[in-house]
Amino acid sequence: MNTAPLVIQACLDHYGRNEKPDRACEKAAVKEALAQLSSIAPGHSVEVRIPPYAAIQVVAGIKHRRGTPPALVECDARTWLLLVTGELDWSSGINSGALQASGERSDLSSLLPLWREHF
Repeated sequence: MNTAPLVIQACLDHYGRNEKPDRACEKAAVKEALAQLSSIAPGHSVEVRIPPYAAIQVVAGIKHRRGTPPALVECDARTWLLLVTGELDWSSGINSGALQASGERSDLSSLLPLWREHF
């Protein structure tokens, strides 16, 4: 598995120093990770929300169009970037309350991490 793109690594460096990354950097990192997820799990049955930066629909199945989606995954940017790089595992994210997942197909643990960090 390749290491994460530089923008994601930059955010992780900030998190490792207990610093908040620049908003533009964090937004770019989240969007990069969501684009990668979308490329490996195309579809519309699960909505992944990383407020305030982005939301996408992934995973093959029933297409969601309006209102509350039947399957939802939501977390903050830090949690998302830790998940996609393997610094945080799915069950730990759920158990800590940092990650919320509900509905059929919302368990994305088989798709993560998208990258492994070099740390």
